[in-house]
Amino acid sequence: MSRHRIRPAQAAQTAAILAALLAAAPAHATTVYVSNEKGNSVSVIDVETLKVTATWPVGRRPRGITVGKDGSLLYVCASDDDRIDVLDTKTGKIVRSLRSGPDPEQFIAHPSGNPLYVANEDDSQVTVLDIEKNKVVAEVPVGVEPEGMGLSPDGSILVNTSETTNMAHFIDTKTFQVIDNVLVDARPRFAEFSQDGRWLWVSAEVGGTVSVIDVETRKVVKKITFKIPGVTDEQIQPVGVRLTRDGTKAFVALGPANRVAVVDAKTYEVQKYLPVGQRVWQLAFTPDQKLLFSTNGTSNDVSVIDVEALKVTKSIPVGLLPWGVAVSPQ
Repeated sequence: MSRHRIRPAQAAQTAAILAALLAAAPAHATTVYVSNEKGNSVSVIDVETLKVTATWPVGRRPRGITVGKDGSLLYVCASDDDRIDVLDTKTGKIVRSLRSGPDPEQFIAHPSGNPLYVANEDDSQVTVLDIEKNKVVAEVPVGVEPEGMGLSPDGSILVNTSETTNMAHFIDTKTFQVIDNVLVDARPRFAEFSQDGRWLWVSAEVGGTVSVIDVETRKVVKKITFKIPGVTDEQIQPVGVRLTRDGTKAFVALGPANRVAVVDAKTYEVQKYLPVGQRVWQLAFTPDQKLLFSTNGTSNDVSVIDVEALKVTKSIPVGLLPWGVAVSPQ
C-alpha cells in the first residue's frame, strides 16, 4: 500500500493558506457599554477604533449596567421604570425585562453569572434576583438610599452602601442576612473589593474620602483624602473606584473635580490626578486592564486612560449624561 508523501513545498503552501484563513476570521472585539441617564440609551464603543458604533434605546433613567458572563447579554437598570432591561449584544434589542424592585440604582452579578444583587434606592433594600427564572429570591433590608454594590471575589460576601445612613452593610450571600454594618463618611456611593478579597474600598461623595476596610475584622484601616491645586474641597466628590488585579493601584473618580485620582494601593498615597471630562461618575477597565474608561456626566463624553502611562489619550462623545460603564468579557 503506497503512502502519499507531503512535499515541503506543499506543506508550506498549506500553512500559508491556514494562516490566511485564521487572519481572515473575525477577532473577538472588546466592547464598552455606557448608560446615558438622560438620553435613555446605551452608547456602544468599539475598543479597537475608540468610536461609538451604535446607540441603543432603553428604559428611563438608565444607571447601573453590567455584561452577562458570556458577553451575549447586557443588563441595564432602568431606574424610573422600576425594571432591568436585558439586551442582546449582537442586535441591541431588548429581549426581556426583569423584576428589580423599586428604583434600581446599581447591581452586581454573582461570579457564576446568577443571581443578580440589586440596590433599590427608594425602598431601602437589596433585591436578590434569579435572572434565569426572573424570580426574586430574597429582599434584604439595608440603610436609607442604598446604591453601591460590591461582591467578594468568591461571591460569599455582598456589600451595599447606603447614602443617607452612611454605612457599608456586609451581607452573607448564603443566608441573605446582614452580618455587620461599618460606618463610613457621608454619602457612600461605591464599594470595590481587592482581587484577594482582603480589602474593601468605599467612596464617600460628600465626605470627600475613600475608606479602606479590612474585610476580616470589618474595621476601617485607612481614610484616603484628596487635595487638588485650584479645586475646592467641595468639588472633590469620590464616586467610582477600580483596583488593578495586581493590587498595586486604585483609580478613583472625583466627580465635579473633573479628575481621576491614581492611588498607590499599598501605601494609600495619591500618585497623580488625571484630568478627564466634567462630573466624572464611573470607571471600567478593559479585560487586559490596559485601558480604563470614565463616564463624564455633564460633558457627555467618555475619557480613555492608558493605565500603564497614566495618561488620558482620548475623549469620546456619547449620549446625554453618561453614568454607568461596563466592558464585555473576552
